[in-house]
Parts: sequence; C-alpha cells; structure tokens
Amino acid sequence: MRLIIKNNYKDCAKWTADYIAGKIASAAPSKEKPFVLGLPTGSTPLGVYQRLIELNQKKLISFENVITFNMDEYYGLDDKNPQSYHYFMWENFFSKIDIKKENVHILDGTASDPQKECEHYEEMIKQAGGIDLFLGGCGCDGHIAFNEPGSSLTSRTRMKTLTEDTIAANARFFDGDTTKVPKTALTVGIGTITDAREVLIMMSGLSKADALQHAVEESVSQMWPVTILQMHKSAILIADDAATDKLRVGTVKYFSGIEAKIIDSYERIFADK
Repeated sequence: MRLIIKNNYKDCAKWTADYIAGKIASAAPSKEKPFVLGLPTGSTPLGVYQRLIELNQKKLISFENVITFNMDEYYGLDDKNPQSYHYFMWENFFSKIDIKKENVHILDGTASDPQKECEHYEEMIKQAGGIDLFLGGCGCDGHIAFNEPGSSLTSRTRMKTLTEDTIAANARFFDGDTTKVPKTALTVGIGTITDAREVLIMMSGLSKADALQHAVEESVSQMWPVTILQMHKSAILIADDAATDKLRVGTVKYFSGIEAKIIDSYERIFADK
C-alpha cells in the first residue's frame, strides 16, 4: 500500500487527477478495450473532477473510450433530483467531458427490485472486464462507498441502511436537515471495490485522521472498512497534512521517504500542463 502525503486538499486533488489521467493515457483505451473507472460522489472528489475537466478541455486526455461505474446512489431519489448522485455526476463532471452517455453507469435509486438492480450492476462490471481503477473517499468512521462499519469485507453491491453518523454528515447536502436525508442507499460492496485492479482513496482534513490512522497502522477490521486496503495488491491512500495528525512520526517519515524516490508517469506527462 502506498501513502501519498500532500500539503493540502488542492494538492491532493491535482495529484489524484493527474495520476488518473496518466493511467488512462498509458492504457491508450479503444472501443474494443476501454479503460474502466470507478467513481465516487460527495465533496471529496470535486477538485479531482475539476482538474480532469481542465485536462480534457485542453485535449490532453479523452474519456471517449472510458467506461465508468459509480459507487452508490440514494434509494428513492430519481436522476432528476438535485440531491441524487446521478444529478451530481452529470452536473459536476460528465456533462463537461467527452464521455459517451452509454458508457456511464450509476445504480438506479428508483429500481422496483433493488436486489435485482444490484445483481445487474455486478454483471455489468463483469461484462466490462472489471474495474481498472476505483477512486473513492472515506468517511470519518472508515466507511468506503456506503459500506458502514460492520460491513462484510467481501460484500457485493447491495442495499444498505445508513448510520446516523453518515446521515448527519450528509445532511449538509439537504439544507442541514437530517430528516431529508434518505435512510438507505444502493452501494457497491467492499469486495466489489477491492476486485478493482487498483484502488485510490482520498482523505482530507483533521476529521479523517482517525480513519487514516486505522487504515495505515491498525489491523484489518470490518469495523473500519478502509483497513481492507492493506490486503489489496495495488492500493493508494492520498492524504493532506491535516489527515495525518494521528499517525506516528515514524510512519509519516517512512512513507514520505519512499515517495520521494518515486516518479510516476503522470508527473512526466502532466506536471507543467
């Protein structure tokens, strides 16, 4: 597992976006062999999406042969609801890049049979050849997607009941009113995420310090779902200085020392763009 530490959120977002763009460019995707990208919603990826839009508009990267699968969707919200993740993704990202509409996949929060919808989602990922890179954020309690503490570490796409902490955290998107936040969501499972060939999780701010400390220094536990990345063959955590507040000084020095010696291909491609 790699741990990338940057000064602030802006630097984290740029590094992450340039890394993703570099991966896509290196793969040289085609219609016959697309690049498959897993994506999150929420405030964490907004800076990443803004940078990717910039690179796309400069014609430095294309999403024409990229297939996407989003992590989750609130159950009960249709795609025209401003708080739905369908709406969020099209408003903040997809409408501003050259991606084909048929290549975008987001769970249907209005599905009459949510279990069937989740099973179909897993099948579509399989048919696409699996996910090449899954980008995600992490909750203060270590949840990834809507896999709350206690979720099975081998779980698949399914409906989940949200914890009070998650509902409270997401209330900021619903006028601060927790009663407006849906109580259930459709979400990819932890097993779905870790099936990806590469997983990249962003953590920013002091509120994520506990989650990062568990992810890096503690044992794997279903009570801190993000810790499963310790078992992944190609996982990256990227965090700002504030999020490292509870890491040991030696841990920070160790990972910083390693990363100082690594120059990723994206740095050569996009460093001055």
